[in-house]
Amino acid sequence: LHSAVTRIQVQRPGFNYTFAHICILNNDKTCIVDDIVHVLEELKAARSSNRTNFAITYPITHLKDGREVYNGHQLGGVTVHSKDRVKSAEAIQLTYYLQAINSLNDMVAEKWESIFCDTVELFQKSNRKVKMYPFTSSSLKEDFQKTSRVSERYLITSLVLVVTLAILCCSMQDCVRSKPWLGLLGLLTVTLATLTAAGIINLTGGKYNSTFLGIPFVMLGHGLYGTFEMLSSWRKTREDQHVKERTAAVFADSMLSFSLTTAMYLVTFGIGASPFTNIEAARIFCCNSCIAIFFNYLYVLSFYGSSLVFTGYIENNYQHSIFCRKVPKPEVLQEKPAWYRFLLTARFSEDTADSEETNTYESHLLVWFLKRYYCDWITNTYVKPFVVLFYLVYISFALMGYLQVSEGSDLSNIVATATRTIEYTTAQQKYFSNYSPVIGFYIYESIEYWNTSVQEDVLEYTKGFVRISWFESYLNYLRKLNISTGLPKKNFTDMLRNSFLKAPQFAHFSEDIIFSKKYNNEVDVVASRMFLVAKTMETKREELYDLLETLRKLSLTSKVKFIVFNPSFVYMDRYASSVGAPLQNSCISALFLLFFSAFLVADSLINVWLTLTVASVEFGVIGFMTLWKVELDCISVLCLIYGINYTIDNCAPLLSTFVLGKEFTRTKWVKNALEVHGVAILQSYLCYIVGLIPLAAVPSNLTRTLFRCLFLIALVTFFHCFAILPVILTFLPPSKKKRKEKKNPENREEIECVEMVDMDSTRVVDQITTV
Repeated sequence: LHSAVTRIQVQRPGFNYTFAHICILNNDKTCIVDDIVHVLEELKAARSSNRTNFAITYPITHLKDGREVYNGHQLGGVTVHSKDRVKSAEAIQLTYYLQAINSLNDMVAEKWESIFCDTVELFQKSNRKVKMYPFTSSSLKEDFQKTSRVSERYLITSLVLVVTLAILCCSMQDCVRSKPWLGLLGLLTVTLATLTAAGIINLTGGKYNSTFLGIPFVMLGHGLYGTFEMLSSWRKTREDQHVKERTAAVFADSMLSFSLTTAMYLVTFGIGASPFTNIEAARIFCCNSCIAIFFNYLYVLSFYGSSLVFTGYIENNYQHSIFCRKVPKPEVLQEKPAWYRFLLTARFSEDTADSEETNTYESHLLVWFLKRYYCDWITNTYVKPFVVLFYLVYISFALMGYLQVSEGSDLSNIVATATRTIEYTTAQQKYFSNYSPVIGFYIYESIEYWNTSVQEDVLEYTKGFVRISWFESYLNYLRKLNISTGLPKKNFTDMLRNSFLKAPQFAHFSEDIIFSKKYNNEVDVVASRMFLVAKTMETKREELYDLLETLRKLSLTSKVKFIVFNPSFVYMDRYASSVGAPLQNSCISALFLLFFSAFLVADSLINVWLTLTVASVEFGVIGFMTLWKVELDCISVLCLIYGINYTIDNCAPLLSTFVLGKEFTRTKWVKNALEVHGVAILQSYLCYIVGLIPLAAVPSNLTRTLFRCLFLIALVTFFHCFAILPVILTFLPPSKKKRKEKKNPENREEIECVEMVDMDSTRVVDQITTV
C-alpha cells in the first residue's frame, strides 16, 4: 500500500508530479514518512534474513540505527507480551505530509489527495481481507457539504407537505370565507424572504455551508405564524365592515406583536452575526437568518397584506375563494347537481336572523374544535390535576437529562453518514484511543539548559507524558558517560553539538534545536522542541480538551516560556468555541430582550410569565435532547437560541391577552386567549411539524441533530401553549376579580334639558340622560 501511494502521479502540462515532488523534506532531502514505515521495512528485512530477534515495543520502539521512535498513534489495537513487546496489532495508521507553499503546489496537492483516496479504494478491492479508511485534509469539508446534496429530495418532500397542509389549514366548507390561497401565499412569502436572503449572501461573496439547511425551518416557524395570526384576526372582524376597515383592524390587532417578535429575532441573531461570534459558519447562519427575517417582515406587510386585501374583496363580493366566480344564491343552487352545490356552499348574511350572533367563521374545523370542545376540556376542574401531574413528570425527566448533558466534540456529528469522515473517526476512536496524538512542546526563549534547576523545571512540566525529547535523551547520554548534567554553559553547548548530535542514534534531534552564534563566537540554544504523548481513556476528545487547557494554563504561569500545539487542537478550540460563544451570545440576547421588552409590554407581569415560560421550555428541551442522545454542539446550541424566539412567538400573544383582560374570571380569559390565538398557533405548529418529519430520514448526522432539536422545541412549546399555561393561569396571578369603579366627578349623571315651544306657547321639556 505504501509503495502504491508513493507511485501516485498527478499529471500537469509538461510534468508528472509524484509524492517525492510535493512531500515535506527532511534535512537529508528525503521525504518525511511515518516511523512505522521504517519499522515495517526493518521487520521485512529481518524476516527475509531469517532473523527472529527483531522485536517491536509499544508505544516506543528502537530502530537499528539506535533511534527511539514513538508508535502509539501509528499502531492500534495492540496486544503486548512482557516488557511492552508487541504480540499483535489490529490497525496501522499511515500519514503522508504534503507541501502547500504556493498556489501551484496547493493545486497539485489537492489533486494528489483525490487520487490518493481512489488509489486506497482500488487497493481495498484487491485486498478485501484488510479494511482501509482514507482521510485527507479536504474530506471533512466535502463530507460536511455532502449533507446539502443528500437532503435535496427530502426538502422537496417537506415543501410539498407544508404547502398541502397550509392550504388545508386555511380552508373551510364555506367557499366564500375559505382562504386556501392565503395559506399558499403565506408560504410563498416565507419562501421569497429566504430566497432574497440567499441571493444577498451570494451577491456579497458569502460562503454557503450545510448549516443553512436550518434557515427555512427558522423562517417557517416565525413567518407562517405571523400570516396565520393575521388570518385569525381577519376572522374576528365584522363582515358588514368595508375591506379597508377590516384590514386596518387586522393590522392593529396582529402586527404589533409580530413586530415585537421580529425585533427580538433580529436582536438575537444580530448578536450571533456580530464579531462576538468567532465561528464563521455560525456567524454566516445568523447573518442569513437576520436578512431573511427582516425581508419576511417587509413581505408580510406588503405582499401578504395586499393578498389579504385582495381575498377580502373576493369575500365581500361573494366570489368563490378558489375560482373567483360569483356564488349564486341558495335558491339558484337548489336546481344544480349535488357536486355543484357542494363546491359552491356558502352562507349569505341575509340568511342569518338579526337575533343570531353566531360567527360565520365558526364552521372552520380548528375554530370549532377549540371553541366547542378543547377550551372547556382543558379548563375542567377534573382535568387540571392530571395536567399538573404531567408537568411534574415532564420536569423530572428534563432534570434527569439535564444532569447528564454532554458537550459534543465529535467531528462526525456535523457530516453526512456513510462518509469517509465517519468511517475514519470511528476506526480511529476504536483502535487509537490509548494514547493522545503527538503534542509539540516548544520552548521559544534562551534558557539555561545547563542549569540543574532549569532541567528539573522542564522535566516537571512534562511529567506524566511519554517524552520523545532531545533534552531527556541528552541528559541520559551524559549520565551514561558518568558526566554531571549540571555542566558549565560552554561545556554544555560543546558536548551538545560535537558529541551528542553527531552520534548516529541522536542525529535526528538536530532538527529540534536552534543554535545562535554571538559576537564572541559563543554558541547559545535560542529555541528547542520536544514531543509529548499522553495516556488517554475511551473519552479521548474530552481528555484532550482538558489536557490542552491544563498545558495552556501552565504555559502562562511557568518559569519557562513555552507553547504547545497539535493539529487536533484546532478542532478542540473549535469545539470549545462552538459551545461557549453561542451560549454567551444567547445570554446577552436574553438579558437584552428582557430589558427591551420591559419598556414595550403593557404590563410587567407579561414579562415575568414569558421569562418563566421560556426557562421552562429551554430546560425541558435541553433535558430531553440529552435523553435523545443529542450532544451540546454548535448546531444544537443554535437551535436552542432559536427556541427562545420560537417560544416567545407562540406564547407572548396568549399571555398578553390573558394578563391584560379585566373583569371576567381567570378561566374565562384563558378560554378567550385560546380562542383568539390558539388557531394560529395550532395551524403553524401542524405545518412546522409536517415540514420537519422528512428531515428525520436524511442520512446525515447534522440533519439528525437539527430535526431532534427543532422537533423538541416545537413539541415542548406546543405542550406549554395548550396544556401548561391554560391550566396554571387559572389558579395563579394575576387576579381577575371584578373591580367596582368608584363614582367621581367625571362619572356623574348629567341631565340635559331641551325646551320645545309650540305655536300656542305651550312649553314641553324633554329630559335626555347621558352618562
